[in-house]
Amino acid sequence: MKVVILEDEKLAADHLRNLLVSLDAGIEICAVLDSVKSGIIWFLKNEEPDLVFMDIQLGDGLSFEILDAVTLQCPIIFTTAFDEYALRAFKVNSVDYILKPVEKDEIRNALKKMETLTRNSKPPQQERIKSAGQMLSSPFKERFIVKLGEHIHSLETNKILYFYSAHKATFAMYLDANKYLLDYSLDQIMEAVPPDKFFRINRKYIISFDAIEDIVQYSNSRLRIMLRHSSDMDVIVSRERVQEFKSWLDS
Repeated sequence: MKVVILEDEKLAADHLRNLLVSLDAGIEICAVLDSVKSGIIWFLKNEEPDLVFMDIQLGDGLSFEILDAVTLQCPIIFTTAFDEYALRAFKVNSVDYILKPVEKDEIRNALKKMETLTRNSKPPQQERIKSAGQMLSSPFKERFIVKLGEHIHSLETNKILYFYSAHKATFAMYLDANKYLLDYSLDQIMEAVPPDKFFRINRKYIISFDAIEDIVQYSNSRLRIMLRHSSDMDVIVSRERVQEFKSWLDS
C-alpha cells in the first residue's frame, strides 16, 4: 500500500512513518510533505497513493486547502490536535481522524476502517471533506477553556449566557448558573464570538439573546436588562447603543 504523509513537525512525521511500517511491512511511504504548497505540487505531479495521512494545521495553512487545488479519490486519515468538539465535523462527514499524540492502536484501527471503506468502494468524498474543513475554519470560538483548581473545563460558546467584567477580571455566566473566570478581556471576547448571538450593551457586559429575561424602559432613553442568573439591577444598555441593540434584537 502506497502512503503519503503531510506533517510539518519532523518528529511527528518520523513517529508516524515508524508506526506505519511496524504495523504493515507492505506499506510504502511515497512522500513526507510539510506544507500546503508542497502537497499541492506533489499531488499534481504524481500518481495518487492508496492512502493519505494529513495533519490539519500545516505551517502555511490548513490541509483542506490542498483539496481546493487537487482532486483526491483515495481515503484520507487526518491527524490533528483539535479537540473533540471541533472534530464533530469529521464524524458527521464520515472522515476518519486521529487525535495527537498518535498512538499505535489508533493507527491500526484507522487502517482497518480505511480498508473496509475501500472494499466497499466508498472512499471519503472530497466535497464532504471540504465541508468539514469549513466547519473547523469558523472565524468564531466554539468554546472557551477554563481552569478550576487542578481541573480543565471546556465551555461551549452557545451555552454561555453572558460575559461580564468585575474586580478587574472577566467572567462567563454559563447555562448551569455557574460563573467561570476567563483569561480574556471583553474586547477580545467580542472579536471571538458571533455578533448575531452576542451583543455588547456597555463597557461591563456582553450578553446573549438567551440571557434576557426582561427589558425595561429606563431614564434618558436607556434600557435596563434583567438577566438570567443575575441579581445585578444596573445592567443598562448605554444610550449610544440603544438603537443598535434594538436592531440586533429584531434581526
